[in-house]
Amino acid sequence: MVEFTNGGLFVNIIGEITCIFEEVFDQEGLIITPESTADDVEGWDSMSHVTMLMAVENHFNIEFKAYEIAKLKNVGALVVLVENKLSVAKS
Repeated sequence: MVEFTNGGLFVNIIGEITCIFEEVFDQEGLIITPESTADDVEGWDSMSHVTMLMAVENHFNIEFKAYEIAKLKNVGALVVLVENKLSVAKS
């Protein structure tokens, strides 16, 4: 289960990640939910997964560790990871 630490920030991040997904997967109007996985998005394969993660890192100016990526189970987990990275950066 994904734990959301700050509702407002989560909504902002998932909105920005949705825009990134639309660009990476070339699907305008793509609907992404916290429960979304690679099985839910056409074209989300191992290569596009790397491209998407790099786009998220670049957009938010953060870096993921390999073990963090390995733990990601869905979009909600990605959003929480981004949220945590941004919170640490502000500290």
